[in-house]
Amino acid sequence: MTMLDDRQTAAPWPTAYPQGYAVVDVETTGLARDDRIVSAAVYRLDALGNVEDHWYTLVNPERDPGPVWIHGLTSDVLEGAPLFPEVAAQLSERLAGRVLVAHNAAFDWSMLAREYARAAVTAPVEQRLCTIALSKELRLPLPNHKLESLAAHFGVVQQRAHHALDDARVLAEAFRPSLHAAARGGMRLPLLECRPLTEWSDSPVLPRAGYQPSRGQGSWRPSRKRPACPYPNPGRYESDKPLMQGMRVAFSGDTSVDRELLEDRAVEAGLHVATSVSRLTSLLVTNDPDAATSKTVKAKSFGTPIVEESAFTHLLRDVAPARTVAVPPPSPSSE
Repeated sequence: MTMLDDRQTAAPWPTAYPQGYAVVDVETTGLARDDRIVSAAVYRLDALGNVEDHWYTLVNPERDPGPVWIHGLTSDVLEGAPLFPEVAAQLSERLAGRVLVAHNAAFDWSMLAREYARAAVTAPVEQRLCTIALSKELRLPLPNHKLESLAAHFGVVQQRAHHALDDARVLAEAFRPSLHAAARGGMRLPLLECRPLTEWSDSPVLPRAGYQPSRGQGSWRPSRKRPACPYPNPGRYESDKPLMQGMRVAFSGDTSVDRELLEDRAVEAGLHVATSVSRLTSLLVTNDPDAATSKTVKAKSFGTPIVEESAFTHLLRDVAPARTVAVPPPSPSSE
């Protein structure tokens, strides 16, 4: 693999390009609406993508930390960390007047926007740039759209995956040659508008950091009627490929994250949560694949892929968009 030579440009730098960037990474308690940020990092870059400075903070999410096996931040570590309102001013100083750059920027921006709204502060971000979208525009020969693949393409060494500061560093180093490649080609950057939330209404308060959810409590809960998944089923999950919107996912056995919360994350990512396993099921999520439950027995008989909860949670961070959107049935006439 030959790295792009970002020291040369075939034409003058595009005058329409932004004058500065804030490369951001946040680690969170999960992916749902009420999940919280547990750490955040920002690398400030100048107009040419050169690093100016960096900043990192832990954040007390005021609830259980979620997937510790991913971000490594336990309740004990986060209990003494500042609350988001206590770091909002420092974060704003680093975001103001810059384009927010992130890998899957829609996610990082949505988490930041919600935290700012909770703190009754307006996020100083007007535009964002997703490096996944940029890599697609550049037609980089990547095997997938994971950060580690983008880093490997540009020869950037990742030291601590899912540590916000290192992920932001890796992305900053990979963004600079991407930016220069776009400039050489006279490409229009895939910038999107950011609309800050102006108000927020919390759901019932979840346990503060320090709480450790028990795993052995009763699994019964009232059923919830979820809206129909708007995407067609693309088929079974294949290892080493991302999940795709519309895939049918079933769960079996105890989960470390509350089952309802885990299902909410799946639905928010565009997946179809199934209550049973059939030949149409894309994958089964279970922490005990050897258990002789009806779901695991059926999954094995159908050849349905089985993944553990930790792997599934990781996959949820990079769900591929559906190829098509199912057309909803026409609504009854109001006449």
